[in-house]
Amino acid sequence: MRTSLYELSVPTFLQTVRAVGGFLDRAATHFFNTGVDPDNFVNTRLFDDMAPFHFQIEAAWHHSVWGVEALKTGAFTPPALVGPVPFTDLQAIIGRAETMLEAFVPEEIDACAGKNLDLQIGPRRLAFTSETFILSFSLPNFHFHAVTAYNILRLRGVPLGKRDYEGRLRTRSF
Repeated sequence: MRTSLYELSVPTFLQTVRAVGGFLDRAATHFFNTGVDPDNFVNTRLFDDMAPFHFQIEAAWHHSVWGVEALKTGAFTPPALVGPVPFTDLQAIIGRAETMLEAFVPEEIDACAGKNLDLQIGPRRLAFTSETFILSFSLPNFHFHAVTAYNILRLRGVPLGKRDYEGRLRTRSF
């Protein structure tokens, strides 16, 4: 069975974006119940040399939505980072990511298969095809930032488990 470019990307991003939305909601409830202001938390880092929580959420949004958009346009051009924002704005960013991902049409994304997609990162030029861009750049970066956000929440005492990160699995029917 052949897997389409759409199936490799959009449903995979959606599964985790929805999970991120879920664990952000659990975090908001946890912070409310423990009397912690979630806005004091958006700059939390796992290590001093790692980007803060707000960056992890923005980067997950960028690598999912603009990763798929790059298949259509041939260029990875996410919007500028907004920086530290209130926790509720981070929840809204993930909500927008879900809405934007849901709007992609399978035929439109599948039509991008095999296209060249070049990425300039500073002086380094990376030459991809649509498939290798999604599989070796966008998906790994997306999952790195999503799991880092999850880990920061765990560090701050939010009661999350592996299933919260997995989200709703796309199992087959029996």
